[in-house]
Amino acid sequence: MRTSIAAVAFTPAFLAFFLAQSAAAENAGQTMRSMREFLIKEPDCAEFTDQCSICKVKDGLPVCSTPSTACIKAAYTCTRRTQQ
Repeated sequence: MRTSIAAVAFTPAFLAFFLAQSAAAENAGQTMRSMREFLIKEPDCAEFTDQCSICKVKDGLPVCSTPSTACIKAAYTCTRRTQQ
């Protein structure tokens, strides 16, 4: 009886945890698509930011800093272009 009560009590917490993980993974995918689209539209951009992370293009791939703790994500903005 105690086991079933504990299972019922913890089920909403576990469900909320897994739903949050799923939403975070989905948002990460959307961010990557947006970053990819930005880099396709701005092929000469060497460094860029979204006000949360600072990114640089190295060997054709974006490398970004860890996002700041309390940031409000904005559209990507190029902060430095390649010297061509």
